[in-house]
Order: sequence, then C-alpha cells, then structure tokens
Amino acid sequence: MKISTKGQYALQMMLDLAINDTGEYITIKSIAKRQNLSEKYLEQIINILSKAQYVSSVRGAKGGYRLTKRPEEYTVGMILRTIEGSLAPIACIEENSADCRQVEGCLLCDLWKQINDAVNSVVDNITLDDLVKKYQSNVGYEYII
Repeated sequence: MKISTKGQYALQMMLDLAINDTGEYITIKSIAKRQNLSEKYLEQIINILSKAQYVSSVRGAKGGYRLTKRPEEYTVGMILRTIEGSLAPIACIEENSADCRQVEGCLLCDLWKQINDAVNSVVDNITLDDLVKKYQSNVGYEYII
C-alpha cells in the first residue's frame, strides 16, 4: 500500500485547517502558501473533502474553508479512505470482496489480514487533534506538516 500525493495533501490540508482554526474561513491560497503546494491541486482535493462534508465553504471576500467537525472527530483513516478508497494491501481482503481466487487454503491470507489490521489500527486511532497537539508541542521548531 502506498499513499498517493492526493492522500498526503488531503491530510496536510485538513491538519492545516485544524491548526489555523480561528473561527474564520481559510483560503486555499493561504493553505497552499503555508504548505508550499499547488493551489489547483488543493482545489481538486478540497472538492472531495467538501463532498464528504469534512469541510464547509463560503464564497466571497471573507470566504474559504473550515472543518465541519472538531479535530478529534476526524481520524487519519477517515481522511485517507475518503481520498484513497480502501487501504487494504491487496484487493482480496477488502470488505465485500469477491476478488480472491483461493480464500480457502491461501497461505498468505493471514499475512495480508495482519498487515491490513496493523495499518487500520494506526490510521483509525490517530485523530487530527492528536496531530495538532503534536504540532503545538513542537512550536519552537521549523515544523513542516
């Protein structure tokens, strides 16, 4: 399993929105500048996050984006799955998968399930709030998210 740049940038953008939340809406331009990312690419990603109702938006001079929920309500897994789809290392262990040719007697099935469980255990137990707190504890450092 490899997380695409789209998945990485979605997580960076959500974290940026959480860290910089003042109650005001935050522009894509300001996120792109802070994160040194392409505005156009972030616009594509924010549309996906908006459709998932992870962010709300307002148009106009005071417009921009902000989180719809508190940072502790978003897990890394939620965000990555919204962008990436399944995080399973192979298709046959995805939920409701009929792709496996040899479910019975597959010597590697348990290995793939253990890898999948380990990844899910990590991404589903780290919230945006956890990452915000980590960022805040390292404020004196030049910290890139």
